[in-house]
Amino acid sequence: MAHKSAQLPLVEPEDADPLARQVYEDAEKRFQMVLNIFKVTGHAPEMAAPMWNIFFEILSEGQVDWYTKELLILKSTNMGDCLYCVTQHEVVAEKLGVTPEKQKDIVGQVYKDSPHYSDKERAILDLCSHMCVDPEGIPAEVWSKVKSYYDDGQIVEIVATVGAYIQVSKFGDALGVQLEDVFAQHQPRLFKVQAPKSPAARKHLQHFLDAQKTA
Repeated sequence: MAHKSAQLPLVEPEDADPLARQVYEDAEKRFQMVLNIFKVTGHAPEMAAPMWNIFFEILSEGQVDWYTKELLILKSTNMGDCLYCVTQHEVVAEKLGVTPEKQKDIVGQVYKDSPHYSDKERAILDLCSHMCVDPEGIPAEVWSKVKSYYDDGQIVEIVATVGAYIQVSKFGDALGVQLEDVFAQHQPRLFKVQAPKSPAARKHLQHFLDAQKTA
């Protein structure tokens, strides 16, 4: 277990329990690598499989297309100040066709007037924003717009996506899971537009940028 997160050692594939190893294999098939956040769950293999199965479902075409779900992931993890999640999903989203320009406009309220976003996308980004701040206080007009574009099954998938990424971003940040080396030279987009709000997240971002200068 050579690599470590801030709080727990990572369980590498060669040291993993058979249950965790199966999760790693599924992750590698899907993402071409086993991310550090998967490796930290190797300590609890019985939980790893059910925990990650929902993310395997989210990160695929469903009742809502994967491209749209990436917008929700970027919005929710950016609002949650999660450098780990945002960095990875800036890369994933671009591979799915979300341009860097569109990504940058998701920050704050910019998407509301951005030519890169449709009214349909704005509706669920409004919903996502309210979920991150006050899920019980989502205005009726926000729900009305969402329901005008999406059916009940799609709405469940939208809310599940946002909820799952609020959860996993807090999980990863609490354990201090570090970005993989493959992302080391990635240039931040969302956090370049607007710096993280929390002091800890700003410190992580600065450390990440400083490391790029010395690499």
